[in-house]
This record gives sequence, C-alpha cells and structure tokens, in this order.
Amino acid sequence: MRVDFYVLAQASAAARLAVACRIAEKAYLASQSVLIWHTDRAELEALDERLWTFSDTSFVPHEWLGAGAQAPVLLGMEAPAGPVQVLIQLGLLTEPPPFLERVARVAEIIDGEPSRRDAGRARFKAYRQMGLSPGTHNLQAP
Repeated sequence: MRVDFYVLAQASAAARLAVACRIAEKAYLASQSVLIWHTDRAELEALDERLWTFSDTSFVPHEWLGAGAQAPVLLGMEAPAGPVQVLIQLGLLTEPPPFLERVARVAEIIDGEPSRRDAGRARFKAYRQMGLSPGTHNLQAP
C-alpha cells in the first residue's frame, strides 16, 4: 500500500477540498476507483458540490457511497464494501481508517489547522508502525 501526505501551510478547508478535487480528478482520469472518506458530513457535502464546479474543463463523475453506487468516485463516511484503488482521507482521526486492507493507495490531505496537523502526525506515525513509508508533499495553496 502506498500512503502520501499532501500538506498545506494554511489552515483552510477550501484549500483541502481543492486538493481533494485535483487528486480525485487525476485518479478518475487514470481509470482508478476512488473513495473520498470523511468524518464531517457538512464538509463532505461541500466537497460534493465543489466536485461539479472546481474546474470549467473537467468532469468528475461521483456519487454518495451506498447500495447500487457505481460512479468511479464515491463520497462516504462509512467503510466501502469492496476494494478501493485510491482513498482520499479527509477525516479528523488519530488512526488510519479501519478498512485499509481493501485500499491500494491512501492520499491524506492535511492543512495548517493545529488539530488537523496533530491528527495527521498521529496517523503518519501509525502508518510507519504498520511498516509503511508514507511520502510527504508540501503544497502551495491551490
């Protein structure tokens, strides 16, 4: 499993969601299945809207995770039933998501908000304790 942390200097939900949109688009264009997973429903709903409008030149077909969901990009707050090629993890957790055995790649998006940084550091350590070598990408504002 590959794990990458995308780190933003500023504390900005909008910037985090913009990065999530770009990663989802890139994975979709590479014909990979994507789950955007979050613990905050309101922010996930904002991302749902943003995926339709973040770029005038792109289209990212998506829908909410659930029975019968078939879009290549799924949004959800629960564990998926099957395998996921790319997991975009936005949840404010101190541990990695509990369904990692079904995931090929994890994209963790962290902004500069102190509680998100602390939770991200805890997850980074947890991935390393699992024997993984997470990569880190410091990003400028999208």
